[in-house]
Amino acid sequence: MPYYGPMQQPGLWGQPVSNLTVVDKVPPEIMHLVDPHWYQFPPMNPLWHSIIGFVIFVLGVISIIGNGMVIYIFSTAKSLRTPSNLFVVNLALSDFLMMGTNAFTMVYNCWYETWSLGLLMCDLYAFFGSLFGCCSIWTMTMIALDRYNVIVKGLAGKPLTNTGAILRIIICWAIGVVWGILPMLGWNRYVPEGNMTACGTDYLTDDWFHKSYILVYSVFVYYIPLFTIIYSYIFIIKAVSAHEKNMREQAKRMNIQSLRSSDDGKSTEMKLAKIALVTISLWFMAWTPYTVINYTGVFKTANISPLATIWGSVFAKANAVYNPIVYGISHPKYRAALLRRFPSLACSDTPAADDKSLASEASGVTQDVNSTTT
Repeated sequence: MPYYGPMQQPGLWGQPVSNLTVVDKVPPEIMHLVDPHWYQFPPMNPLWHSIIGFVIFVLGVISIIGNGMVIYIFSTAKSLRTPSNLFVVNLALSDFLMMGTNAFTMVYNCWYETWSLGLLMCDLYAFFGSLFGCCSIWTMTMIALDRYNVIVKGLAGKPLTNTGAILRIIICWAIGVVWGILPMLGWNRYVPEGNMTACGTDYLTDDWFHKSYILVYSVFVYYIPLFTIIYSYIFIIKAVSAHEKNMREQAKRMNIQSLRSSDDGKSTEMKLAKIALVTISLWFMAWTPYTVINYTGVFKTANISPLATIWGSVFAKANAVYNPIVYGISHPKYRAALLRRFPSLACSDTPAADDKSLASEASGVTQDVNSTTT
């Protein structure tokens, strides 16, 4: 890789004095995109580039394998071909594509310790990251809303159809395309991030026209999805809790221990509460670092270092690794189908072919209440 920056110059008493910066290895064709803010920082320790490149490589391999298996199992298993599971397949597809287009590109640049793929690839890298990231975020939001509709509204809710699920998936992709392409059309722009091995939105330009993109983007791609997911799971837990309380009271009036042979009365709501807590926590942990970094740059609340900017990419890409676990492996029917196709991956000797997913079990809340009260 050619080196474009100044070399070490002899200083006092013949000792070399380095005036290298993190920007010096950046190719000339994209130097105009680098904000003056980064000129004050020395080059990152090569060890950091090696560590980050290795981590992203591992995350990329795990994510592609995990999401690929989710896509394969949900697409080929007849018992999993439901409208709701189309969201899970779409989430896996989006995460698969994000890691396929971003992870190994970043590993390549970590090897050269700077962005070495030119202006067009910088735009494409950032565009694909935004497109697939937005699509994944809104797909998780649609999953939460679907569970809210099934569990909270029950019989009063409109059943999800394949057409309805596909329409919502198209909306997810449309949101990603719109927000991904706007910087390429002039509202904000894509620039090398502080570590110079990845590209993203420009949050340092002191121009409120460009800054407004970051603020509006965060509303539609961070705050609305986050609060929608939190709202949905709060009411899901309330609905399941109220249902379980009603079941216990009904059992007491009938002088039996429980209306369910395999339920202690609180197990369903506790499991659902744990799933909600894990889902919201992982979502928050994945996308908050990017938001904090962008807001720090927009409002100049702290002096951002090149090393600090890398964590947004790492945490966001890690989201594509644990999504298959949260939304795929936690599904009993998926585990059963996985066991049939890949017996070597089984974690136990007992197949779960007849198990119901927790969401399916909880979806009977309103129906059970109606049947026990009439």
